Amino acid sequence: ILVSDHEYWYEQARIALRKRLQYATDRKPHAKNVILFVGDGMGVSTATAARILRGQRLGKRGEEHELAWDTFPAVALAKTYNMDVQIGESSACATALMCGVKSNFETVGLDARGRFENCFSSFSSRVASLIDWAQESGKSTGIVTNTRITHATPAALYGHSPSRYWEDDSKVPPAARKSCKDLARQLIENDPGRNINVILGGGRRHWLPKVANDPELTKEEGRRLDGRNLIDDWVRDKKKRGLKGEYVWNKGQLDKVDPNQIDHLLGLFSYSHMDFEADRDPGPTGDPSLADMTRSALSILLKNPKGFFLFVEGGRIDHAHHYNNAYRALDETLAMETALLAALALVNPTETLLVLTSDHSHVLTMGGQATPRGHPILGPDSKVSDVDGQPYTMILYGNGPGFSTPRIIPINTTTATEDRNQIHGSAVPRQWATHGGEDVPVYALGPLATTLFTGTFDQSYIPHAIAYSACLGEHRLRCQGFDNYTASPPAPSCVAPEVSSVSAGSPVVIASSVMADDGSHTKSSTSSPPAAFCLVLLPLISSGLVFFAAT
Repeated sequence: ILVSDHEYWYEQARIALRKRLQYATDRKPHAKNVILFVGDGMGVSTATAARILRGQRLGKRGEEHELAWDTFPAVALAKTYNMDVQIGESSACATALMCGVKSNFETVGLDARGRFENCFSSFSSRVASLIDWAQESGKSTGIVTNTRITHATPAALYGHSPSRYWEDDSKVPPAARKSCKDLARQLIENDPGRNINVILGGGRRHWLPKVANDPELTKEEGRRLDGRNLIDDWVRDKKKRGLKGEYVWNKGQLDKVDPNQIDHLLGLFSYSHMDFEADRDPGPTGDPSLADMTRSALSILLKNPKGFFLFVEGGRIDHAHHYNNAYRALDETLAMETALLAALALVNPTETLLVLTSDHSHVLTMGGQATPRGHPILGPDSKVSDVDGQPYTMILYGNGPGFSTPRIIPINTTTATEDRNQIHGSAVPRQWATHGGEDVPVYALGPLATTLFTGTFDQSYIPHAIAYSACLGEHRLRCQGFDNYTASPPAPSCVAPEVSSVSAGSPVVIASSVMADDGSHTKSSTSSPPAAFCLVLLPLISSGLVFFAAT
């Protein structure tokens, strides 16, 4: 099997699953529902600093505080490298996290045969996602994010593009527009996007044509060149198919949604990314919080007796880190914790698998010399440098816009605005800070969590472990007693995978996640291995050296 082929990563996940399942005393539990939380850019140091900040905001010293995920019984580490780069990038990390395969830098929903900005390469490299698998099992599905809904991370759930920046057709090269759809079009026209029950986030500009003004930022126009208003098209599609759908674009409208009257909800709350929590207008004409959107999504998804899959992204943690703006990064981490608490209040953890992780880390560090307990986490250390006698903040960045000589020290400020705008110092000057390359934490609660989410594994293992717990994808027959890890599996069908559709979308970026201001979608059936793969592995299967999950 070629390492670039999705089957290689599927088999690596099977091996990792078998290693963990050998210690399971009971493999029967399964998750009816799944909620996957992703803190974009949330590394261990971010989680630690956010925990302390939450405790200090509650009047405690902070170090002893526990965030909601700190109490989860399962903790593991995930490796975030991409197929072709050492330090992970959001769309390729999201492809690993949602589709179970390692892929190339700045491609989305493709295995490593997909080449950046090569439309043709996306036709044979597209891979299915957790949402595909959930819909195949009759579950309701939802996406909640405070970034653009077509941005790198959520796009991996429904899109297949050789460039994360092909968010609308204006970003797709003219020569590729007839063959490769932008990501917004894929979301409303192709499977699984057009069947997603709840879509809540930002990014109206990629849905509106150039001639249309944004309803909120009335001087801003849409970016589509094809003249289409995809919001209208989404509404029209639901009516045509006899589905009860509703579109909203501010908090007041979202609050009025009656979940008993609709099964499909589209909410686009901002022209680009939604506001940082620190800057958010909580009034009816402002943005809903991540927790507000999570509650609204669950009110619809919980109606399905077969269960649901919900993705929730705290996407702006990453953006603040790119600016070396620790205040907003930590504040966004805490906003995601509030969303997790909202979800925990509405679901039953005995039948719901909750996984919280990150797509990659950032270059934030946290350190001090004999710093006393309870010292303000965003402030300077209690000691000055023993080399130059100058103060330094306990939170620093390895690189980014915070570099200066003499170094930046956040000063004592008098207003909340000044506090939240502080930039922390960095060791190396860059226009925007880079991602960090260390492993990221994975926290899990629910059926088989303590069996499946242990040790260190490739990020691409995570969706396969989720699929095993929830009986999705190649594990969908497990709940009926056909567990390939306990019984002889049926021989795989060696039929060439079917191809369904094409699309793409994303902006022009300076820093790989934030500054992207502004593809080709097709989908391969992953239930059957390619013929060449069968020729190689069938002899091994019959000898018992390789196991396939029942499909």
